[in-house]
Amino acid sequence: MMIINLLGLLLIALIVWWFWLYKPQAVIADKNTVTVVVDNGTYEPSRIRLLAGQNTTLRFLRKDASPCAATVVFADFDISEELQLNKPKDISLPPLASGEYSFACQMQMYRGALIVNENGD
Repeated sequence: MMIINLLGLLLIALIVWWFWLYKPQAVIADKNTVTVVVDNGTYEPSRIRLLAGQNTTLRFLRKDASPCAATVVFADFDISEELQLNKPKDISLPPLASGEYSFACQMQMYRGALIVNENGD
């Protein structure tokens, strides 16, 4: 009985870490187009560093057949786009002010962020 309780607590800790505490390393965009692959329940890269004030295009490539992967939503910009399986979809973003902007699937299971700074760091 003690082992089952310990395994349960370990599983709860893993779920909390994965969904709320884990922050993958951000990728620095050194060009105006960044490719984001949607696969295995994640956006890769899921954290993208951008330079403030520049136009950016995010090219989404959906490899995951899950219905949740079919839509990406940028709530801050009122953008919602359908992603077809194995076909790139370009989403153009306007010049952004410094800050952090999230994007996700319609059910918030796939999540990502744009980190925008004046110097790109």
